[in-house]
Amino acid sequence: MKKKILVVEDDPSILTGLIDLLSSEGYEVASSTDGSQALVLYKQHKPDLILLDIMIPQKSGYDVCREIRKEDPLTPILMLTAKGEEVDKVVGLEIGADDYIVKPFGVKELLARVRAALRRREVKPAKKNDTPIKFGDIYVDPKTLKATKGSKEFKIIPREIALLQLFISRDGEVLDRAIILDKIWGVQYEGTTRTLDQHIVKLRQKIEDNPSDPKYIITVHGAGYRFVSKQ
Repeated sequence: MKKKILVVEDDPSILTGLIDLLSSEGYEVASSTDGSQALVLYKQHKPDLILLDIMIPQKSGYDVCREIRKEDPLTPILMLTAKGEEVDKVVGLEIGADDYIVKPFGVKELLARVRAALRRREVKPAKKNDTPIKFGDIYVDPKTLKATKGSKEFKIIPREIALLQLFISRDGEVLDRAIILDKIWGVQYEGTTRTLDQHIVKLRQKIEDNPSDPKYIITVHGAGYRFVSKQ
């Protein structure tokens, strides 16, 4: 059975190119040029993957992603963006996007990301670990997605919890970016390590006293990251 992909893009030339490319690769493609129609098509087609431009009419890609994630935490959403600002990528990941692809992108890169995301969806998820996370003045409850730093609550998403669980299980070790991506994103992730780095940036903003000089999640240049729970 063909995999279904919903493409949401308001640039006619890019949209046509994506439809032609994905159709030639054997995917069934539905398309939309605005956010409101995209939500209607999502409910009609129940796609296996969504390619979602951020700057679209009616409802932005951010709004579409938020609406879908309210009821569907699993369908991969790859956000397409021409923006270079790091904050925009962080926002996309924070609201539930699985990855982002910056325009202009190459055909091989796009197809590799699509295939990797579809493979990850079919992998049986590991048994959920609901053990509370505690270190320093941080407390995270995976069951309720509630988290506190001291007496202050902060929002946390499942992938950030998974990152913390991995770091704590390998406390003090240097973890290569590729290893982290494989463990958290799964199935020999074929995207850029910048996806991981953006998640780390956001996580540091939540758990570190000084995100620009972190004490828990340490960058080991040329290697990856080291998590140190005890100060």
